[in-house]
Amino acid sequence: MLALVGLPLFFLEFAFGQFASLGPISIWNVSPLFKGTGYAMVAGSWLLSLYYNVIVAESLLYFFYSFNSVLPWTYCNNTWNANTTCIDFTRNLTELLNSSIPSNITFTSPAEDFYYNHILQKSSGLEDMGLPSWQLSPVLLLAWIITALVLIKGVQSLGKVSYFTALFPYLILSVLLIRSLMMEGSLQGILYYLTPKFDRLKDPRVWVDAATQIFFSLGCCSGSLIAMSSFNPFKNNCCRDAIIVACINCCTSIYAGFVVFASLGFMAHQKNVTMDNVAKSGPGLAFVVYPEALSQMPFPAIWSVFFFFMLSTVGLGSQFAIVETVMSGVEDELRRFNLLTSNCLKYIFRIGLCTVNFLLGLPMVCRGGYYLLFLIDWAMSGYPLMFICVTEIIIICYSYGLKQFRKDIELMINARPNWYWRISWLITTPGITIALIVFSMVSTAELQLDNYVFPHWAHSLAYLTAAFPILCIPLWFFYKYCREGGWILFTEFLKPVNEWGPAQDEHRAEFISMIRSNDSLRHNVGSSQVCISSTHIPPGLADPENGVAGGGDSSGRHRRILIGNSSVVLDSEGGFFQSKLSVAEKLTIAHNREVAKRSGVDLSHLDAEALTASQMALAAMTAVKEVQPYSVAYEGERLIRVSTTEAPMINFDRKNSISCGIPTAQEQREEQRYQQQQQQQEEEAEAVQQQFRATSDELGATTASVNASGSGEQK
Repeated sequence: MLALVGLPLFFLEFAFGQFASLGPISIWNVSPLFKGTGYAMVAGSWLLSLYYNVIVAESLLYFFYSFNSVLPWTYCNNTWNANTTCIDFTRNLTELLNSSIPSNITFTSPAEDFYYNHILQKSSGLEDMGLPSWQLSPVLLLAWIITALVLIKGVQSLGKVSYFTALFPYLILSVLLIRSLMMEGSLQGILYYLTPKFDRLKDPRVWVDAATQIFFSLGCCSGSLIAMSSFNPFKNNCCRDAIIVACINCCTSIYAGFVVFASLGFMAHQKNVTMDNVAKSGPGLAFVVYPEALSQMPFPAIWSVFFFFMLSTVGLGSQFAIVETVMSGVEDELRRFNLLTSNCLKYIFRIGLCTVNFLLGLPMVCRGGYYLLFLIDWAMSGYPLMFICVTEIIIICYSYGLKQFRKDIELMINARPNWYWRISWLITTPGITIALIVFSMVSTAELQLDNYVFPHWAHSLAYLTAAFPILCIPLWFFYKYCREGGWILFTEFLKPVNEWGPAQDEHRAEFISMIRSNDSLRHNVGSSQVCISSTHIPPGLADPENGVAGGGDSSGRHRRILIGNSSVVLDSEGGFFQSKLSVAEKLTIAHNREVAKRSGVDLSHLDAEALTASQMALAAMTAVKEVQPYSVAYEGERLIRVSTTEAPMINFDRKNSISCGIPTAQEQREEQRYQQQQQQQEEEAEAVQQQFRATSDELGATTASVNASGSGEQK
């Protein structure tokens, strides 16, 4: 599953985030119609962070209890123990079962009693939620305080903390493995761990669980990969890093399995039971089985401190990445609306988000919170991530284009992805994911935890929770449809926005050059052109070095002005001419606009109605030397005349870019219409002039007759 789904998806998100250097929401400007995918990622990460910190709080609480000289989950003489059923399993289980004990009693170990009756204070079901636990609530608050303090300054502080949270667990795991291997029965547990059960491969549920594990362990489709990789250097070898990180992640999981099953083998030997009876899945493995195994080691308190400190460190490290994904995604959108204009507001937002998340997490530390946490975990572990996976691949590989995406990767690492990545992105990964979604839908079983069967309303709550992130995608689609109107969405909003591309100027220049080169090769012509009106040239538009302020060619009513390496055809009568922009000009304009803004170029003196993207680019070109100049030269006289007050229409469709010498049918029709209008105006003017001359002649004759009659009377 790692090779078929996990690794291709991991590399795709890694490269995608590094190329655009944007957050998990803003990056979907690559296809604005599907920006809801980013909101779905952030919504899923937000729900995940709510219950993930509850598990971290439980680990921290066990860590604090480990400082007792006698571990509280070792014996049955505590106030919370159910004395009728709590049995100290430190003695041989066979001897215990041969004693005279009623057969209808279900026995529990001290570790089970401690976890369920003391830590969770578990109720009978969701119907009995109760109040928040007096122990877990303050520890949950502590977990959110730690999260807020680490993330308050953003990813910079997270990077420093991650050195410790990423490396320290390996030290503890190694120490625990060495100690576990020194105990009797550990080899039995390792053999059980390594023995394959090929018959389980026939169960499709195993493949669904494997895919879910891959999604969670690698962080795919949650937005965290995009958010973290957006801070990478543009030329970082993301392919190498993706392979190394994914393989290390997988090896770490296998390595941790040796530690766990070596300890379980020791427990099975101590109790004289099989591995099937001692191993337990779910939260019981970390908070019941392993504490019990630790309690039977020499110096159990020391090993317990190490183990739960490691567990808390790993949990907090993952939580930091999850919450940072939510914060960075929302902050990008707030900045877009100028709602996050200072660091003070950023700190307030981050602290406020952690506070709200703490309050929303309190129901999961109530007496019935154990069942609520399971419900949310079940809802978030399947459908949302797989739906986002399919949508993400469709957008990047089919809408944006796999060919263009491969060129983007080549721009970063100087090598295009090979056939393995292409087949995985186009066929294997989406195909397997869709198959898993279909199977999950048709084989949904009744929700059950231990011996508790969830009621029907709980099923509805679980499905609504799973649908919450997924619905962000169609809701955004509907919002754009209502706001922009009609099916223009499919022609305009499936294409990247103007600002799409690398964030830094030098890399953006390379990207623009690559796009321009591709357009030129595709059409066998230079880039398309744009003309601006002579009445709207910004003051002082000239090349400071060459001193070329205008002049040069003149043909009819068209005049060419040279500006640096570019030339502009002007209409001496004040007309406004335009053609179509290719993708290269589109990206150049956006690039120049950003450079002008960062360089402090003042464009406020230009008429807002007449200010066009091309004028802004030309103004920036003369003031800032690192901008990318593009040709706006025209040859010939077949140009369309447009009003001097209207901005030029810009067609961003790269497939319809044209050369200046070959006008399209629409341009020819508009040229004919313009000539007809000119001819009609000339005919009307001629008719008016003829009428004026006739009127003047009549007036002259009348005046002459009046003068003649006046002269006769005088005589």
